[in-house]
Amino acid sequence: MVSEFKRYGLSTYRRLTGCLQILGALTLLGGLFYLPFTIIGSAGLSILMWMGFAVRIRIRDSLIQSTPALFYAVLNMVILFTALQDLD
Repeated sequence: MVSEFKRYGLSTYRRLTGCLQILGALTLLGGLFYLPFTIIGSAGLSILMWMGFAVRIRIRDSLIQSTPALFYAVLNMVILFTALQDLD
């Protein structure tokens, strides 16, 4: 991962990104018990994944290389919208 972040030109944000991903995952886990955590965690992870997809596009990675970030961005958006509907 260190070399990947260097390739992205974001080596100074590697630890922050990792911490935010762990925090998002823990928040989603907490969302199993408290719905607002699901909304917060899925929104945060969705933003991170859309940003990751944008970085992949910016550095001209192939669609195959960019697909995981896009998949997880969409997955987290589905979780977010489902949770928002359950909030009503």
